[in-house]
Amino acid sequence: MDRVAVLSDIHGVLPALEAVLAEPDVAAADRIVLTGDITAGPQPAEVLDLLRAQGERVLWVAGNADRELVEFRQGRRTEIPDPIGPFAAGALRAEQVDFLAALPATLTLTVSGLGQVLFCHATPRDDEEIVLVDSGPARWAEVFTGLADGIRTVVCGHTHMPYLRLAHGRLVVNPGSVGMPYGRPGAHWCLLGPGVDLRVTPFDTEAAAARLAAECPYEDIAAWADYFLRARATDTEALELFRGRIPPEMTGTGAGA
Repeated sequence: MDRVAVLSDIHGVLPALEAVLAEPDVAAADRIVLTGDITAGPQPAEVLDLLRAQGERVLWVAGNADRELVEFRQGRRTEIPDPIGPFAAGALRAEQVDFLAALPATLTLTVSGLGQVLFCHATPRDDEEIVLVDSGPARWAEVFTGLADGIRTVVCGHTHMPYLRLAHGRLVVNPGSVGMPYGRPGAHWCLLGPGVDLRVTPFDTEAAAARLAAECPYEDIAAWADYFLRARATDTEALELFRGRIPPEMTGTGAGA
């Protein structure tokens, strides 16, 4: 692949997804790779319909939030940590639940200039494990355990903050979040090949919030849209929260420090 657009953590926000799909470089990309948490948000069915309408250009990876919606609908869990999760699960059609249930946890592509690239949601081995831009070498060694030597680039999502760094000779890319950004507003994504280009697409968040309020029956949609579309959570707050979720025995040395 010469050019691959990576969209992560859309979280069911249709206006943000529409803005990114309208980008010329996304339209021209050979493939669009989704690195999970596609549907857990206000417009899950609509987001799935739009993405599936793109055909074989779109390659899919499941995230922990997608898995939680599936498990909820299948009766394998009675709660979802995200308050909007039960609403999103109920908004999906049965065939959409089946579609999400069949998505892979990882995907590998050869991308021009980057070689073999592994795409995952959180880490290559777990869909909700946390690594951060400042996680230390020992932490990265843990999450790379068992990864084939030929994979020199790892693309992940999950933490909703974009970054690019080197860890044990591998390039690690997080495109940030399309629909629920932390730190600054806008729909975050990235373009791969031959290098890595972190992008953010501005869109009218006021109009998007009004649209969600009009189209989404979730009872707290106004507050949800205000908080997430306007990126009320700062990057500092998000990093502190995520650091607190890394078990001490899994921190390695310097993880998140």
